[in-house]
Amino acid sequence: MPINTPKIIYPCPFSKGYGMSTGQAWQLLKIFYIYRFVLACSIALLLYFRFEPLSAGSVDGHLYKYTSLGYLLLTVILGICIFWRVLGYSLLAQLLIFSDIFMLTLLMYASGGVKSGVGILIAVSMAAGGLLIGGRCALVFAATASLAILSTEIYAAQNLLFAEANYTYAGMLGASYFAIALLSMVLARRSEQMLKLADQQRHTIIQLEELNQYIIQHLQSGIIITDEHQVIHMANQAALLLANVADMPEKLVEISEQLSQTFLDWLRTPEQNMAMLQLSGETEIQSRFMTLPAHQQVFFMIILEDIALYNQRLQKSKLASLGRLTASIAHEIRNPLGAISHAGQLLSENAQLTGQDMRLTKIIQTNSSRVNQIIEDILNLSKRTDSAREKTDLARWLSDYLDNFYIEYPAATDTFKLSLGNMPMWGFIDPGHLKQVMDNLCQNAMRYGHPERGAILIRAQNSRHGPCIEVIDNGSGISPEHLKQLFEPFFTTSASGTGLGLYISQGLAELNQAKLSYHLTDEHRSCFRLCLRDANLTTIEL
Repeated sequence: MPINTPKIIYPCPFSKGYGMSTGQAWQLLKIFYIYRFVLACSIALLLYFRFEPLSAGSVDGHLYKYTSLGYLLLTVILGICIFWRVLGYSLLAQLLIFSDIFMLTLLMYASGGVKSGVGILIAVSMAAGGLLIGGRCALVFAATASLAILSTEIYAAQNLLFAEANYTYAGMLGASYFAIALLSMVLARRSEQMLKLADQQRHTIIQLEELNQYIIQHLQSGIIITDEHQVIHMANQAALLLANVADMPEKLVEISEQLSQTFLDWLRTPEQNMAMLQLSGETEIQSRFMTLPAHQQVFFMIILEDIALYNQRLQKSKLASLGRLTASIAHEIRNPLGAISHAGQLLSENAQLTGQDMRLTKIIQTNSSRVNQIIEDILNLSKRTDSAREKTDLARWLSDYLDNFYIEYPAATDTFKLSLGNMPMWGFIDPGHLKQVMDNLCQNAMRYGHPERGAILIRAQNSRHGPCIEVIDNGSGISPEHLKQLFEPFFTTSASGTGLGLYISQGLAELNQAKLSYHLTDEHRSCFRLCLRDANLTTIEL
């Protein structure tokens, strides 16, 4: 989750640890430049408006004149460079401070030395140097300004330019420069630490916000945030997918009138906070409502969950219960069943049996084998573990599956025809469970789908609910009275079947949040459709 981090610059070449954000640095530089421009204009105006108490240019009027005009001209040039950013920040800031020291020292000399009061203006530049550049550079500025002040006094005293030398005042002024530079360094350091702390907190808030958005958008359950006027403020991807809409609508009624009316009913009777809806197609959706009190406004959260989630949890519960049941009765049934089967086999080896008795022993063996197969199927179903779902390339998987199926069942060679779409199909399913479901569907198609009338079609294609695999045979269809019991356990129309194949297949599908259904095609051919979850739609399962 990317975060826009402000660029940090380090203006002092002697202190690489002191840095500030680019935006803040340029803003401070522009503020100091405005002060510098006002100061340069004021000094230049003193040439034309002379005030008696002021000693501007009293020692050397020509030097004061040319220095003040040069100071103003240099200030204008630096202003152009600052606002157009012709040069780098560090260079411009250093030019401002050093030019202040040099020009103000000349103006102080032309006005009579430290007693003129011009030297105090350099103190402002020292404070600015500590804030704009900071680090050891602030001490360099203070040392430079102190040497300039002392050198001016020494030069004037040697040449008898001033009435008296003011070394004490010059020394105190230099000491004040160092004090101001140190204080500005401390202030800048604290400001930097506060900015770093604020920046870290901002990053933390941004990360938490993006993480919350990611979790909400990738939840398996649909989340809709609305208000009492049914205006939608937020809806995640799962909610849009369950509602079968591409973009987030403005109001609940645009998703479903039933959802809107159910929400109004819940506002009137808050005890009824759950309802079953049918938003898109045949998919049943369970909706839950809850209140989200905010600081100034009350919002409401609507949670939408596909009924397939509940079917998956129910299937796990059923498997757990069935496992406990079969573990307790398997031993009790298999032992007598084995004795019956063995006794029937021994009887069939008796040469004195009549034809009628041989037929009865064959019935015993056949039904014993059938009961044993039922027990095996139930035990396999009860031992089913949680699905190890993974991202599966269905086109490649189906091609490999058919090759292996022909090896296991040589009689089925060329019985099936595979049809794959042009778009890539990625299913999220346990490959072992998918093989069991396909084995059952393909074996049923070979047994009941009249393969002699034509090839059995295995078709894979993408739908709005995810990738789907269809097994289409040549059967005339299932009668309406049998259709209701199609996926019930022990239901079969075959004398040799156990009636558990489709029940187990549907249970495996629900265990992988897939859906196994039956319908007739437009050509009146029987079609079993297995719709899988799209592996490219990443969700967080709670």
